[in-house]
Amino acid sequence: MRTISVKNLVVVLVCVGFLLGCNSAEKTDNTAKKASERIDGNKHPFAEKGSYKNAPEVLKNWVDARAGTGQPVHWVADGGVYEYPTGKKLFGMIGFDSSTVIWPDEPNGKIVHLTRKTFAYTDPETGEVLTEYKGQTVSPIAYPYQMITYRLENERIYGDVEQGVGDRVQVIKAEDGIPYRQMGSGYIYNAAVFLDFPLPNGKQYQAWENYDFFIQPEGTVDEPHQMAWQRYGALPPWAGMPDTKSIIQLHSWRVESQEEFPEQLLAWAKENKPKWLNPPKDIAEIRALQKGEAGDGWGR
Repeated sequence: MRTISVKNLVVVLVCVGFLLGCNSAEKTDNTAKKASERIDGNKHPFAEKGSYKNAPEVLKNWVDARAGTGQPVHWVADGGVYEYPTGKKLFGMIGFDSSTVIWPDEPNGKIVHLTRKTFAYTDPETGEVLTEYKGQTVSPIAYPYQMITYRLENERIYGDVEQGVGDRVQVIKAEDGIPYRQMGSGYIYNAAVFLDFPLPNGKQYQAWENYDFFIQPEGTVDEPHQMAWQRYGALPPWAGMPDTKSIIQLHSWRVESQEEFPEQLLAWAKENKPKWLNPPKDIAEIRALQKGEAGDGWGR
């Protein structure tokens, strides 16, 4: 298993995908409503877990928003891919991730976010999912799993990400944490990710990604969990433009069930990526996936 370090990484690689600025201790103690009070006025499902009792309130709020409170949650997204610097729209994009969380019984146990995500490119005019472009096969982006371990240090949230299969299993260590900032009654969490690492073909993968999560107190707005994501980097090889840089822009929001998916996205997922409609069941499932082989379009 390889270990690499990346600045400001909590993937959401969300779909973790908030604003720059560290919080003072005073702000940490004033994190809107307590997480245990946000679940319809009822006791939090993990309230008796040692790790949950021991976690700072701001970390509870982040994990609850990003990964849910036990039942699977989904962050759905849509957006586009634009040529840089002209701004011409080259492709659309739709996708989602499915997540759950493990809060251990032990007070100092690792908080583990289990997720998988998939995204498809679409025609910029018709919105239809692309399977071919100028004679080249277009495969969806698909991560069969990502396992993220969270912690709060020095007023920042850190997430180390384990991903890959076979000899490509790796742990991506977070060097810098996610800063957070209170704005009104809500919070903005920002993850700016600077990527620079070698690929199996000997080339270097370089890109910049930025995740802004907007989290409002439960019950105050219709959709309290929102995210905006941007990426600057190369286009996929099938696009046939190796020297062209692009900007990807996505907007994402959380839904609690498949019934809340956009119609096109759900139909595509049921036909092409049914496994991705549920998060990994447990760590044992992830270990089994790690021993297998990468599928078509799987992120490694």
